[in-house]
Amino acid sequence: MPSAEIALVFGTRPEIVKLAGVARRLGPQARIVWTGQHWDADLTTCFFEQYGLPRPHHLLHGVGGEARGQQIGRMVATLSDHFTKRPPAAVVVQGDTNTAAAGALAAHCAGVPVVHVEAGLRSFDNAMPEETNRRLIAPVADLHCAPTATAAAHLLREGVEPERVLITGNTVVEATLETLPAEADAHGLLARYQVTREAYVLATVHRPENTDDPARLAQLLDQLAAIDPPVLMPLHPRTRAAVERYGLRRSVARLHRIPPLDHATFLALARHCRLLVSDSGGVQEECTVLKRPLIVVRNSTERPEAVRAGFARLARPGHQLALALREMLADTGIAERLARIPSPYGDGGASDGIVAAVRERYLAAGHASAITPGPQLPAPGHAAAPRGLRERTQPARS
Repeated sequence: MPSAEIALVFGTRPEIVKLAGVARRLGPQARIVWTGQHWDADLTTCFFEQYGLPRPHHLLHGVGGEARGQQIGRMVATLSDHFTKRPPAAVVVQGDTNTAAAGALAAHCAGVPVVHVEAGLRSFDNAMPEETNRRLIAPVADLHCAPTATAAAHLLREGVEPERVLITGNTVVEATLETLPAEADAHGLLARYQVTREAYVLATVHRPENTDDPARLAQLLDQLAAIDPPVLMPLHPRTRAAVERYGLRRSVARLHRIPPLDHATFLALARHCRLLVSDSGGVQEECTVLKRPLIVVRNSTERPEAVRAGFARLARPGHQLALALREMLADTGIAERLARIPSPYGDGGASDGIVAAVRERYLAAGHASAITPGPQLPAPGHAAAPRGLRERTQPARS
């Protein structure tokens, strides 16, 4: 028989950040399963500590650093065995990582319901491994927690039943609000990294489309090094390895390189920078809470809401990036405009809504499958959610 636990499958930094609120609200009903997809202690251990999470209840070994196919295969085999021997009431996966895809497939193989947090994102770019992972999860998920009406509409077009889709907002909003350091602490962090408020650029690069192409990575680094404001760049292990592999030490040496950052430090630096440049999915959401402009250095994005709202601009390295850097750095009124725009990802109540739905569906007596519909709350700047789709309303944060 399933236990009165909800298994949350983590494996990367973003999953820790975005599921920590769900785990805390579930309390002793949460079973944390750690795959080790991110195996670097600098990228993981400090995040568990920072978010007050317990040590994982179940750990996988030997997954980090494997090729994608081997990694997913090993995770599916190990996780399905675990869920078969100790079936939880449901398995929660988040986003589009190899861990999320493997966790969903393993739960499905073990006959355990799957809850997909941040469901329905689509870039329509099949060259992105994350797009494949998202599309693998959708058919096996029992409950789709979509962050926006746009994401929910994607799921409906793919044939997902409306009663399985719940618009919740994105958990990154409360994670950002809860983690952002106080102004006094932020001032100390700026001094530590020798930068002045709104007089530097913060850049992060880690996606394969940038790090696996030596010409593209070299061009990206050179273009960042050519701008006037100093560029802070925490080096992801994948990027650091690519710099060594392609002999790009000279290109990266012109940037202010710093070690990987804990989430609070990153948010403080992002909140006070003049411009963000990143290929991260999470930063596209966080910038809408921090009210900072962002250049997304990618071919495509599954988060068009940030672009439509005016927070982000998509630009490939080369002419597009050069133009975006020049125009956005010259736009002296951009910060004031963004300060007045609400985040399209909600107001900070996503984790509450997700946990309420999970408890009602999978932990309540009789495992109720229906959730009372609430009033429609379309994301700012978007049309109302498709008819028949349930959405949780959220009180405004004071």
